[in-house]
Amino acid sequence: MFTRTSETSHTRTVDTSVVVAVLALTGIVVSLMQTLIIPLIPQLPALLDASAADTAWAVTATLLAGAVAVPVVGRLGDMFGKRLMLLISLGLLIAGSITGALSDSLIPLVIGRALQGLAAGVIPLGLSIIRDALPREKVAGATATMGASLGVGGALGLPAAALIAQYADWHILFWISAVLGLVVAGLVVFTVPESEVRTGGAFDAVGAVGLAVALVALLLPISKGSVWGWSSSITLGLIALAVVSLFFWGWWELRTRQPLVDLRVSSRRQVLLTNLASVVFGFSMFAMTLVFPQVLQMPTETGFGLGRSMLVTGLVMAPSGIVMMLIAPLSSRITTTRGPKTTLMIAAVIVAAGYIFGVVTMSAVWHLVAISCIIGAGIGMAYGAMPALIMGAVPPSESAAANGLNALMRSLGTSMASAVAGVILAQMTITLRSTELPAQEGFRVTMALAALAAIVALALAAFLPPFVATGSTVATGQGARKNDPAPQHC
Repeated sequence: MFTRTSETSHTRTVDTSVVVAVLALTGIVVSLMQTLIIPLIPQLPALLDASAADTAWAVTATLLAGAVAVPVVGRLGDMFGKRLMLLISLGLLIAGSITGALSDSLIPLVIGRALQGLAAGVIPLGLSIIRDALPREKVAGATATMGASLGVGGALGLPAAALIAQYADWHILFWISAVLGLVVAGLVVFTVPESEVRTGGAFDAVGAVGLAVALVALLLPISKGSVWGWSSSITLGLIALAVVSLFFWGWWELRTRQPLVDLRVSSRRQVLLTNLASVVFGFSMFAMTLVFPQVLQMPTETGFGLGRSMLVTGLVMAPSGIVMMLIAPLSSRITTTRGPKTTLMIAAVIVAAGYIFGVVTMSAVWHLVAISCIIGAGIGMAYGAMPALIMGAVPPSESAAANGLNALMRSLGTSMASAVAGVILAQMTITLRSTELPAQEGFRVTMALAALAAIVALALAAFLPPFVATGSTVATGQGARKNDPAPQHC
């Protein structure tokens, strides 16, 4: 237990373990949205009486909404209160879930999925609340737990969603999502304190619009390029718009007094290298999600497919999420004693080893379970280390925005993984009963690229500032709190 005194001299006692548990549960619920609809994708055209290309927007809308929301919600949290924005984000998730539960056609479902995507800022907000609310010696462990919740929700959501989709009405998925959203929102109201750290000032609306245009223009061709054609006028036009918008956005952010994202802080070596590492880790994380379900469900006649159901596929992927949560205490201990740089480098080695194992063998279900657990352990460690690196280099008043930008970098990595893997698997194919299917070599190439991405992350992490111990806690870098010891790089 610890006591925090507000500016009005009222005292509120908060159980830190309860705060961390509630925030982690909130992160798990929000990350469930990433896998909620995956089991339904093959059935959506028939369920909604729409083409496969159109129903793909049920996934794309969530991606785009989340990419735009994360940095914007983070900045609003720094300005007006992180707990307030956390509750607003959960409100959007609930509204989106109810909209999806009531939908029987494409447009309402896409709107619901977009609203769910707007809740993506919950995890960076939760990380920032942890920094503000917890004693410094507990921050590393809580950060590792919160970071792991991102992978846990995604991994556990897949088998649960597959089970419901296989044996019940698909609308129940969204009703369950709405109920979970209500539960965690109630828990936040009663257990999570509002942060007293504020930036104040005016919201950078021009920066928010500029970043939104740039992200949508960038992510749309990445996610739709294989359908539209990589050399089509709409793909190239959107990429050109993204480049122009990013240049304008950067020019504006460097000149406005209260930017949406402080690019001067973001250009610090510790922040910049961590964000770049987040991109390649995002690539590595998502590659497993793209490869394993296909290998598991492909017919055994291919010679490498395992012929399993979607439910079995989800159960194979689930242990990786459990491993991510179990590895959090170890990740925290390494971060506390050796620094988050060391944690990130170890994580990169583990992820690379897992994918190299996958390149060599994927001939049995237990192989994929073992590989996913190895990769899950590395991803869990990385997701605990990266927020610690970010918050060790930015002031507390900018932690939510900085964590939001870091989360956005991971999303860009996953989007690029989807695009690159899509191209590889479309080019390297075999024919089975007049149907084209991805070849085993395509999966191996995708896994090898994921291993290479992890090695790139290792190289980036090697250039991070060295860890400096301050007593028994992690040095907090340029982002040290007002009452912390003299700033040190972590």
